[in-house]
Amino acid sequence: MTNEATLNKLIEMHLSTMADAFRLQLNDPSMADIPFEDRFGLMVDREYTSRKNNRLQRLIRKAGFDQSQANVNDINYQAGRKLNKKLIERLSTCEYIREAHNIIIAGATGTGNYVKSCVM
Repeated sequence: MTNEATLNKLIEMHLSTMADAFRLQLNDPSMADIPFEDRFGLMVDREYTSRKNNRLQRLIRKAGFDQSQANVNDINYQAGRKLNKKLIERLSTCEYIREAHNIIIAGATGTGNYVKSCVM
């Protein structure tokens, strides 16, 4: 089977990210020294990561958040806001989800509670 046929089959099976990774490997002479298993693992990892990211983005869009592009790095920690930076950083790891804990975000109106919830 030719490389072009392999690429076409990957695309037909909806493995386009893996096809792109394969194409990059074919064009990179340094990849020839890497064992097949490692190269294959790199392609699978790339496809897996792409699918996970696409799923996450789809779920965020489906959730209908107004602030879907909110980012924990954009939070303003000025002294007057009385935000606990360490707590917010800990929450941003999403460990509370894995541990099946709920969180409550409370604060005065207009202080960005909704944006904080979108960030989490």
